[in-house]
Amino acid sequence: MQGNGVVIHLPGLFEEAEKNVQKGKGLDGWEKRLIISDRAHIVFDFHQAADGIQEQQRQEQAGKNLGTTKKGIGPVYSSKAARSGLRMCDLVSDFDGFSERFKVLANQYKSIYPTLEIDIEGELQKLKGYMERIKPMVRDGVYFLYEALHGPPKKILVEGANAALLDIDFGTYPFVTSSNCTVGGVCTGLGMPPQNVGEVYGVVKAYTTRVGIGAFPTEQDNEIGELLQTRGREFGVTTGRKRRCGWLDLVLLKYAHMINGFTALALTKLDILDMFTEIKVGVAYKLDGEIIPHFPANQEVLNKVEVQYKTLPGWNTDISNARTFKELPVNAQNYVRFIEDELQIPGKHFLSGCL
Repeated sequence: MQGNGVVIHLPGLFEEAEKNVQKGKGLDGWEKRLIISDRAHIVFDFHQAADGIQEQQRQEQAGKNLGTTKKGIGPVYSSKAARSGLRMCDLVSDFDGFSERFKVLANQYKSIYPTLEIDIEGELQKLKGYMERIKPMVRDGVYFLYEALHGPPKKILVEGANAALLDIDFGTYPFVTSSNCTVGGVCTGLGMPPQNVGEVYGVVKAYTTRVGIGAFPTEQDNEIGELLQTRGREFGVTTGRKRRCGWLDLVLLKYAHMINGFTALALTKLDILDMFTEIKVGVAYKLDGEIIPHFPANQEVLNKVEVQYKTLPGWNTDISNARTFKELPVNAQNYVRFIEDELQIPGKHFLSGCL
């Protein structure tokens, strides 16, 4: 199920699904299995076009941009917050009424962005075609999830997008996404009560990465960062941009734990560190010569911090075939235990590979 917290670009949804069907990814018959919340907002082509215009304006006016993916995420959440957005329930319930509201919204965008070109009738025609295909999938997401939670016992896996530090409220603002991607987003993005949230695993790489612009205290803009990027095959999923890479940042992880309340850690890509004789871990920030006890909200301040590192011995061994903690070399085990001890969170899983 795609919950109400998801914003959906219908052409993109069908294109992505069909590409994966062709790749043999087990998505045959996906249209009969997918459920979409009737409260999910719709991303229109003009949202994406406006996203590009905004990015261009930032570059021209301030000399820098946000590094957005130009997928319309900011503009569609702006429409949602302004209460002018359109949802799946609007599309499938009354297309004539939907069309009138679409025209109003499109004209609002044209007045804000004079260079924006919108083929209103053309886009409506495409949306009508998508409406026929999407209608059987659209359900009351709250009711569906309630029935799943209170019916015969089921395991319910919730998957979000983006990391904690891209959260609109708690992330490295303004270099963030436009929604809540911390654990609270599970409840607001699905309509699920907090008491139904069980284990909260903090999924974290054995090093730190970032796509695009924004403060990155432990970044290694050198051969170390290049090696991490190459070995980890670090590319942004949406844009294909190379990810910036650096040492693990425990100040950042502690902050993420404060927000999310991790019950355990799942440490990924541990084998990417196999080549290092020494591995550094960021354990504290200094500002003006003093240790600061918190993760700064202000980006200019975050850019100025001096990272204090703990250096640990590497293991110089290929661990990609290790399947249990005991199979790891001693120094790799010590690396995991150091992270557990510093964060006071047990490690539940460790994973190798570039996934």
